[in-house]
Amino acid sequence: ALNARMAPFAGYNMPISYTTVTEEHMTVRQHVGVFDVSHMGELWLSGPQALPLIQLLTTNDASVLPCGKAQYSCMPNGQGGIVDDILVYHVQPERYLLVVNASNIEKDEAWIAAHNTMGAVLDNASDRTSQLAVQGPDACKVLQQLTTADLFAMPNYTFLTDTLAGVPEVLISRTGYTGSDGFELYFPNACGVAVWNAVFEAGYPYGIKPIGLGARDTLRLEMGYCLYGHDIDDTTSPIEAGLGWITSFNKDFIDKDLLLQQKQQGVSRRLVGLRMKDKGIPRQGFPVTDVSGRLIGQVTSGTISPCLKEGIALGYVASDQAVLGQEVFIEIRGKRLAAEVVKRTFVSL
Repeated sequence: ALNARMAPFAGYNMPISYTTVTEEHMTVRQHVGVFDVSHMGELWLSGPQALPLIQLLTTNDASVLPCGKAQYSCMPNGQGGIVDDILVYHVQPERYLLVVNASNIEKDEAWIAAHNTMGAVLDNASDRTSQLAVQGPDACKVLQQLTTADLFAMPNYTFLTDTLAGVPEVLISRTGYTGSDGFELYFPNACGVAVWNAVFEAGYPYGIKPIGLGARDTLRLEMGYCLYGHDIDDTTSPIEAGLGWITSFNKDFIDKDLLLQQKQQGVSRRLVGLRMKDKGIPRQGFPVTDVSGRLIGQVTSGTISPCLKEGIALGYVASDQAVLGQEVFIEIRGKRLAAEVVKRTFVSL
């Protein structure tokens, strides 16, 4: 009804953009925007064995999570790769919510079930759960009008359950994948339109706009956040991908020994930020070479940064080239264009 440009994504018909990607991107960076991300998966794990199962399956240490806290994590695949990157929410004692990527819902559920030898209760609530991501510096001002919970007092990666827009038991999480401030809201499908309309009514004075998948991609890329199927997948390890910070070796988990060996001995390639020095748009799959023309890696995600107005990318390169300031070249339409290895957080907010 909002005349979005629609396209298939992970088995869903998704809005790519409502106006332009750049306009939507800057709305989130400067004001507030809303993403319908109901395609994401929600898997509940409950019972006395829920935490032991999560500890086995994930790299991060979920035992440190008090109720009301969330953490970013990933699930290794037993061969050094990644089944999926996920959010783990400790909702109640012995009750956890795993938020997974839409394209991996069935794969993740099967992986968890295959390792659930201890009897945790697994409930796939994906098809009955809707999710809105309200992102941008004005997000808190907008949502605070719709709930009596003190959203301004919530630190990042905390959440609570409260009435929002007249809907009881909405999970309100101060999380997001844009790098800007914001919240993710989880509620039953039947309440989706009511919550959407209430958020837009509250956000009208702040210039709120609906945001599509195109800007979601450019926003996360400016922050150097990995996208499953591009920057991480079943062939990339958390250590190669720079996800050592969510890999805790003070517990046992799948692939612990292999990943510890990689951390101690090093890896042959690393995921780095690449910023174009010449004019060009880097795209997934484009070759990366060194000064002499030797192939040293490839781009996994790339775009023109709406904030920087320059080409930026993530890509794997040989570890000896993964040095800040290193000049490399990206092959774009038959030309070798100069780029520089930079920090993966391209934009400071």
